[in-house]
Amino acid sequence: MNQLNVTPTSLVLSFILVIIAIVISYREKLKLEKELIIAIVRMIVQLVVVGYLLQGIFQVDNTFVTLAMMLVMILNASWNAGQRGKGLKNAFINSLIAILTTATITISVLVLSGSLEFTPSQLIPITGMIIGGSMSSIGLAFSTLSQTFTDQAQAVQEKLALGATPYQASKSILKATMSRGLQPTIDNTKTVGIVTLPGMMAGLMFAGIDPAKAILYQIMVMFMMLASTAISTYIATYLTYRSFFSDRHQLRTNRLQDK
Repeated sequence: MNQLNVTPTSLVLSFILVIIAIVISYREKLKLEKELIIAIVRMIVQLVVVGYLLQGIFQVDNTFVTLAMMLVMILNASWNAGQRGKGLKNAFINSLIAILTTATITISVLVLSGSLEFTPSQLIPITGMIIGGSMSSIGLAFSTLSQTFTDQAQAVQEKLALGATPYQASKSILKATMSRGLQPTIDNTKTVGIVTLPGMMAGLMFAGIDPAKAILYQIMVMFMMLASTAISTYIATYLTYRSFFSDRHQLRTNRLQDK
């Protein structure tokens, strides 16, 4: 089987496509050029550092080092999700609670059921998949929560004036927020294998694993990603919506105006 080969020419050509994306952002005044450039630089630096770091971690195969690496991944995912909730009280903390809880539950199930061994080569990649989906969903939930509360401020205040509790006044917003947060994962699950080819399954088959085992493993991972996304989005949404209300159950209109 031929070895994968990335040449300088292929890297340059792929980077030209990224430049096209930056040009589109500039021409259409999307104001995403800076964010795109920062994302590219961070991606390159992180992949180089983490690539060599993982090589060392895999060789050491130490429990505490593995857990430390997983914690760093969770903290970074929580910080990135929290950035989508700028202006929201305790966005980072709420993200951390949601992602840490979800990762602990799902990884524990996989390890205790014997599906995973407690080794860095198995735990770290699976943890990355699980918290990556949670991070994206929580970030989307935060932005939806902020925008929807702003758009429906009048309706929420009317419900409060009629005696509704903050939860009752926000119920439709919470449903819309969680629905939007889960939708990308649901869409991905619907099309996996047809539109998107699962990297883990393909990688296992590429390594010579029996296709039936690779398929079952991928199904298990998709189950965990769906569950982790739902649980983390639920926790983050319900922890965060309360920040839109004062201790006297009044909508914080000044917070909405700051957005």
